[in-house]
Amino acid sequence: LLSYPDIGNKSGIQEVVSLAYARFAGTPLKIHKITNPWRSPTGSLPALKTKEDVSFSQPSKIIIQLRKQKYNADYDLSAKEGADTLAFISLLEEKLMPALIYALWIDPKNYVEVTRRWHAENISFPLNFFLPSRMQRQQLERLRLMRGNGSLEAGEEAEKELYSDALECMNLLSQRLGSNRFFFGDSPSSLDAYVFGHLAPLLKMRLPSTRLQQHLNTLDNLTNFCSNILSLYFPEENR
Repeated sequence: LLSYPDIGNKSGIQEVVSLAYARFAGTPLKIHKITNPWRSPTGSLPALKTKEDVSFSQPSKIIIQLRKQKYNADYDLSAKEGADTLAFISLLEEKLMPALIYALWIDPKNYVEVTRRWHAENISFPLNFFLPSRMQRQQLERLRLMRGNGSLEAGEEAEKELYSDALECMNLLSQRLGSNRFFFGDSPSSLDAYVFGHLAPLLKMRLPSTRLQQHLNTLDNLTNFCSNILSLYFPEENR
């Protein structure tokens, strides 16, 4: 699995989802940490390369591939829990992911001071001069497609709408988790991987514009959920 170096990096939500699921399922992956997505066989990160030299990059496709190899973190879920998993993953992708893209790539302060700087420092010369801005344009187009708004730009109106949806999503996740350790019983599943993948990077990043982080930090059960997974499955992140 090719991925960014750490959970607190500036664009690795999909990598964290994939890596968390693999660790929950006990998959013996070889991890290759790189900072330039263009060095990946798919042109993006994460990228899972199989023995047959086939590559996958979307978390859903990586998870399907791991299940084919008998690494299934959802094996014990009931039909209802499986349906709930799909519903909450859709909620994350529709309500929280757009706000995270905006916060990291479109918000001017966060982009200039954190996201662009990180990529410029970690991508080799001369690619570091033009790749970050190209990646930002790609993320803006992705956000426009997700929201069905071809003219969406940075600004108070877009931010208010996106963040309102994201805060509502976090509240619903917090209510669903309640006082449980994981979303379904005593073992983590794919839903835990998706929730962790979206929230843990947000918790670990140092951003100048912090509205999403501030709200997440008021939801103690979600922050404890992320801390628990970090200590159990990502001990290297706590060093």
